[in-house]
Amino acid sequence: MNTESNDKTINRRQFLIRAGKAGISAAAACSAAYYFYDPAGPGSPPDLSAGVCLPDFSVPGQKGKMCIASGSDRVKTLQSAFKALGGIETFIRKGDRVMLKVNAAFASPPILSATTHPDLAAEAARLCFKAGASQVILTDNPINDPASCFMLTGIEQAARSVGATLILPRDDLFVSATVPGANLIRNWPLLYAPFKNVNKLIGIAPLKDHHRSGASMTMKNWYGLLGGRRNIFHQDIHNIIKELAMMVKPTLVILDGTTAMMSNGPTGGSLSDLKQTDTLIVSTDQVAADSFGATLLGKTESDLPHIAKAQAAGAGTADYRSLKPVMFSAS
Repeated sequence: MNTESNDKTINRRQFLIRAGKAGISAAAACSAAYYFYDPAGPGSPPDLSAGVCLPDFSVPGQKGKMCIASGSDRVKTLQSAFKALGGIETFIRKGDRVMLKVNAAFASPPILSATTHPDLAAEAARLCFKAGASQVILTDNPINDPASCFMLTGIEQAARSVGATLILPRDDLFVSATVPGANLIRNWPLLYAPFKNVNKLIGIAPLKDHHRSGASMTMKNWYGLLGGRRNIFHQDIHNIIKELAMMVKPTLVILDGTTAMMSNGPTGGSLSDLKQTDTLIVSTDQVAADSFGATLLGKTESDLPHIAKAQAAGAGTADYRSLKPVMFSAS
């Protein structure tokens, strides 16, 4: 009898039970103090007259860079991926002010892989500071109560551990945004204030199945920048993902396929939904990153129409092989 294996199973079960109870308690405590942005909601309404657009955060000369790194340790794999691409200094310079757009959508523990892993968030922030960044901000507009989400996902503690700034969404942080050429994101509330003075943007997303879009990866991650009644976009999910990719031109994206959620996404809820795929993708091309990520989920481009739509809109290439990605093992 494998006592060690049984102990790990018991510990995992106990952890999930306790985490679930903590989530319920935290949500109850915080929900009265927070409400998602809604023009008809209480409080001072945000400025919806600005019609802002996000700037281009890409680094000149670094278009089409991609590394596919294998390894089970997120910290070591991320370090190896950046090394293979010439070092974090290739993208982050002294004095840069960096935003890490994490996925903290749900009040669930890291073991369920529904959100950005805190180890990855902390290491990305640490590497930015090491490269000379003067400030690193982490933010997201979660689906569940933000305070509960950032706490239970471990992202709040991760930010604190490396001296990064965590910004929770508030009504006054949203302004109206319109994406040129878009049909959906027009005069729509955008979590814009945290971008003030930011000149570099990194998206960090887990690799997940998604019951509507087929997959949730780096392009879908930008959904967390939208406010308002954004659930109406679920009726046109592939076009909203395309428009998100049009809206955001990141410095780079990090797609975490260390543990992939193969089924019941995007929330999951069971360890049986997960598969150890031990892969991390770092790329300056979000479309290419998601195109390769789809293969880890056992899906093709035809299964995920938003990939071809984003390519057609000029957000990147679905032909990740054309980028000649660096393949690296951190094991």
